[in-house]
Amino acid sequence: MNETQKSIFLIAAVYLRHKRKCRSIWVHETIRARSRHGEYHRLVHELRLDEVRFQQYFRLDRTQFDVLLRRVGPLICKDNTRFRRAISPGERLAICLRFLATGDSYRSIAFSYRVGHSTVAGIVAEVSKAIWDSMVEDYMPVPSTEDWRDIAAEFYHRWNFPNCLGSIDGKHVVIQAPNNSGSLFYNYKGTFSIVFLAVVDARYCFRIIDVGSYGKSSDGGTLANCPFGNGLRSGTLGLPEDTLLPGAEHLGPQPHVFVADEAFPLRRNLM
Repeated sequence: MNETQKSIFLIAAVYLRHKRKCRSIWVHETIRARSRHGEYHRLVHELRLDEVRFQQYFRLDRTQFDVLLRRVGPLICKDNTRFRRAISPGERLAICLRFLATGDSYRSIAFSYRVGHSTVAGIVAEVSKAIWDSMVEDYMPVPSTEDWRDIAAEFYHRWNFPNCLGSIDGKHVVIQAPNNSGSLFYNYKGTFSIVFLAVVDARYCFRIIDVGSYGKSSDGGTLANCPFGNGLRSGTLGLPEDTLLPGAEHLGPQPHVFVADEAFPLRRNLM
């Protein structure tokens, strides 16, 4: 073995020794004990024996949790590597649901589940998207013309309001302003926010939502810039044809409308 080969061999030995050492301190001791002492492996498994407490913890009962896990599990499953075992789909779902149920900080959930707080942040975003992608078509599909007719009939039956297709309002969700965002997210309440715009039916169920508009926008401005507002303005939402109002047939056919507060503009289909 010549000097060059010896040098290469020595460098490789030092590298492998350093790699093994780094691997041993790569994961904190408290996180290594996740499978023995983490909240998912201890408390959550104990809560499965108590239906009431399980529902209080997740806002879902055991059956709902298991059904949801079967639907999103393939979308959030990760492969094990040579360096560590992947967090299971069940634990990833539990972390996301616990955050959604409590609004607790990523850091506190990370400590209780014995994972990194950046890991919690990634899990919440990924699992939330998987839940939306796998269930939106079943639980919040875009209403068809027949759906709009059913909503209008229920508004008339429950609230004595004919030709009503839904109620619209916006909600400012407070956030920490992103870096270099200026006043884009600064709202009239003096906080930073994004806007959650929703249309609900006669039973207060969400039928259409839009999330993420700048906090500086008014409710009317948010509606004008979102896909629902564009569809309402262009007439592409498949709304039912004008119909007669009960007791006011002499006025002729009248349009179906969405009701909103004074923050929204008055239009043919917006009252």
